[in-house]
Amino acid sequence: MGRPEPHPDLSESAPDGPSDLAALAARHGLTVSGARPTLRSYIGQLWSRRHFIVAFATARLTAQYSQAKLGQIWQVMTPLLNAAVYYFIFGMLLDTSKHVPDFIPFLVTGVFIWTFTANSIMAGTRAISGNIGLVRALHFPRASLPIAIALQQLQQLLFSLGALLAILVCFGQLPQVGWLLAIPALTLQAVFNTGISMIMARLASRTPDIAQLMPFILRTWMYVSGVMWSIDKVLSHDKVPHMVKLALQCNPAAVYIDLMRFALIDSFTAAQLPPHVWAVALFWAVLFGAGGFLYFWKAEEEYGRG
Repeated sequence: MGRPEPHPDLSESAPDGPSDLAALAARHGLTVSGARPTLRSYIGQLWSRRHFIVAFATARLTAQYSQAKLGQIWQVMTPLLNAAVYYFIFGMLLDTSKHVPDFIPFLVTGVFIWTFTANSIMAGTRAISGNIGLVRALHFPRASLPIAIALQQLQQLLFSLGALLAILVCFGQLPQVGWLLAIPALTLQAVFNTGISMIMARLASRTPDIAQLMPFILRTWMYVSGVMWSIDKVLSHDKVPHMVKLALQCNPAAVYIDLMRFALIDSFTAAQLPPHVWAVALFWAVLFGAGGFLYFWKAEEEYGRG
């Protein structure tokens, strides 16, 4: 009879726990499904999908009013109708226009620029939950969705900017070199909007009720952002506490609205801008743009689960 074959040492070949399983998977080149990539790798993945992001944003913009008979005209009509309502209430009933030169250009510019931020935030709350089938079916950097949604809102603003400029011209605001300041102002606002859209996308992906709460928060934010009234006139009164003045002056929505008014309206001068306004605008853009991106990336492996 031959000698019996020695039994293999199972203690060396069989994994005993999660750490051993992880080591075994690593030796064979296996990775966790849906694991968060490194920040550098994640940025590279987003860049490689830039064409998808642009196409997705454009497709959403085209489909947004596809069921309406007036179609894309609503992109212009919605902010104009809002401006008409605010003019009736604040300009005529409350007589706010008496204290603001060029009130109609002042109001319309504020409404258009505020709508850009408000729509970006509201759409951001649905970036993940509204595309959950896509998130669960395909592997791609999830930040593509809030970025595409923010880009869609920028495309919509640019589409309606022609109507805004036409209204300004009709009320005596003729084109001039200063209008070019609108480009850096909108660029900074777009970065800010993208960052806050990513923050809301992560929050709403775990707590969908946030989408129901946001309209009330945004309405309050709009009223303190000087869309329909002049912050500069309010701050001219000595009775306003210093902290309230500082909050109103540094309010990011008000900062971007004021920069656009300064660029487009002759009677809105540098004296009406808060101190160091461009530095404040840059600060908000960097803080929310970079911070929002990092905040969203930190939860990359959680989207679409549970």
